[in-house]
Amino acid sequence: MKVYTTDKIRNVVLLGHGGSGKTSLAEAFAYLSGITSRLGKVSDGNTISDYSKEEQKRQFSINTSVIPIEWEGHKINVLDTPGYFDFVGEVEEAISAAGAAIIVVNGKSGVEVGTQKAWELCEKYNIPRFVYVSNMDVDNASFRQVVVDMTEMYGKKLAPIHLPIRENEKFVGYVNVITESGNRWQGKEVVPCEVPEYNKENLGICRETLLEAVAETSEEMMERYFSGETFSEAEIRAALRTNVCDGSIVPMTMGSNTLCQGIYTLLDDIVKYMPSPENREVAGINMKTSEIYKADYDFSKAKSAYIWKTIVDPFIGKYSLIKVNSGVLKTDDLIYNIDKDIEEKVGKLYVLQGNKPQEVTELHAGDIGALAKLSGARTGDSLATKTTPIKYGKFEISTPYTYKRYKPKNKGDVDKISQALQKITHEDLTVKVVNDSDNRQLLLYGMGDQHLDIIVSRLMNEYKVEVELDRPKIAYKETIKKTSDVEYKYKKQSGGHGQYGHVKMRFSPAADDSVAYTFEQEVVGGAVPKNFFPAVEKGLQDSVVKGPLAAYPVVGVKAVLYDGSYHPVDSSEMAFKMATIQAFKKGFMEAQPVLLEPIMSLKVTVPDAYAGDVMGDLNKRRGRVLGMNPIGGGKQVVEADIPMSGLYGYCTDLRSMTGGRGDYSYEFARYEQAPSDVQGKEVAARAALAAEGGEED
Repeated sequence: MKVYTTDKIRNVVLLGHGGSGKTSLAEAFAYLSGITSRLGKVSDGNTISDYSKEEQKRQFSINTSVIPIEWEGHKINVLDTPGYFDFVGEVEEAISAAGAAIIVVNGKSGVEVGTQKAWELCEKYNIPRFVYVSNMDVDNASFRQVVVDMTEMYGKKLAPIHLPIRENEKFVGYVNVITESGNRWQGKEVVPCEVPEYNKENLGICRETLLEAVAETSEEMMERYFSGETFSEAEIRAALRTNVCDGSIVPMTMGSNTLCQGIYTLLDDIVKYMPSPENREVAGINMKTSEIYKADYDFSKAKSAYIWKTIVDPFIGKYSLIKVNSGVLKTDDLIYNIDKDIEEKVGKLYVLQGNKPQEVTELHAGDIGALAKLSGARTGDSLATKTTPIKYGKFEISTPYTYKRYKPKNKGDVDKISQALQKITHEDLTVKVVNDSDNRQLLLYGMGDQHLDIIVSRLMNEYKVEVELDRPKIAYKETIKKTSDVEYKYKKQSGGHGQYGHVKMRFSPAADDSVAYTFEQEVVGGAVPKNFFPAVEKGLQDSVVKGPLAAYPVVGVKAVLYDGSYHPVDSSEMAFKMATIQAFKKGFMEAQPVLLEPIMSLKVTVPDAYAGDVMGDLNKRRGRVLGMNPIGGGKQVVEADIPMSGLYGYCTDLRSMTGGRGDYSYEFARYEQAPSDVQGKEVAARAALAAEGGEED
């Protein structure tokens, strides 16, 4: 592939609901630009962007892929993103590298929740955008309905620049609003035609919207508009580019991906109206001077870049996908990773077309490329030179809140699974692995149940290891509410030296319930020699790991050793430790033991219409709704305290309840005494496990 300068580059992310046609649009781009000789199909598993086995098997995008397209002397880096919510991390990474977006809307399905989420992301990051309505060759596709719905939601900034021409229920051409001309498809050619009568009213409305936008670009234009002057096509196009770049106009167009109709004009419009990186700003911190460094995709400044995505593939290796923020990156350059304090030679530079790397000699500011096998490099790292070390801020990635317990099917695979999951977490920042040692379980976090299922499938297919997902154990704790006074004598005689340890102890609730236990001794007269005190404390340490009530960690117990006895020959540290363990079990159970459950502080963001359903559901989960706060955009944040056990499966249920429009987050708040029925179930489960002679891993 040729080298392109900053002004000739367009970085465009495809956003939209799952199944809206993003991947087939990227495929049509690739076909028209000559990358492929035939049009791939998602259903056939042969598209450029859905190259992984998981994507081909499931027939939807899981990862963001890059398809650089050469068009009319320009390079368009197309970033094809997943549409399903479990893979939002991939979308957020792509947005950090993009300079513009195309929101793809299925003409048959209309505006969906994924369309709204795509719009919200563009608003959040101030990204110029087009709206492209796909599937126009389908009978009941309606461009007009999408225009009406989106204008209702987002106002007059939406401006259709093409209108569909239909004959006998077939999509046969389009009306260009800027030139007020009709165009028909004849084979692969576009020929002029009359504007149909039924299009003329809409054409007038759409053109008036455009002219108003043109007029607002300057006072002179406004005066001309009000005096009844018309604008030239060149003036309209220049104003449109300005307005698209600043986000005050969002052009709407349409086409058919499978028939490649409307795609040629869309590619032309990307080049004409979407901003090149030189029109965008980016800044970092010069770590030597601690000053703000305005990189602004200036090719004449010191070279700097950041890693916006990592690919760790068992078959194609590791690639760090970078966006060059300033300067020109060349083959064999020395590059310094500011985050890892590593300097190394770049070697070869690549651009990736799906999963196919192509060598390039250099990458100019604003371009997207890939580096192979960078030591220790991670997504979000900043790359520069040692003389001008520029560090860029990390982009936001959604936090995973859905988690399950995982167990290896084959215990011999523990190390392999750990290594494979480490690679997956390098690639996908919304995957998290936690070792919950208190409850002896390994936890796998993701964005939803489907996300976790795909990780398990990838482990099996790519890394040849199998894990089972299960409901996680809740991190309960045990404590006591009253005081007990117990003694225990540990005595064994089996020939030779025996074992003798005798303790009298009091157990009561500790003032500080954040620690497992506090230990004091009040022994007088040497009833228990001082050298055995550490053995007593060791017995307590061992006892609080798994409480007597239901084998959960113990907190908030004060233990006082006040008396006992010893044998000058048979007493040992082991004997006093064992005596303490037995005394603890007895004393704990006599001091009104209770189970404590973790309470989470939950925030649920939902459209107003769903707030009642969400609150009703939280009540069923033993949640306590604390209040509701409106946040604008017709949304509410419902705040509640909820037991950790009530959050299992919440992601799926919330999406089902709100049609995918609800989001939630939570953090640990405190421990509270569990209701008696919850405690009873846990104690019974522990008893059943003990009766079977089993012990959880």
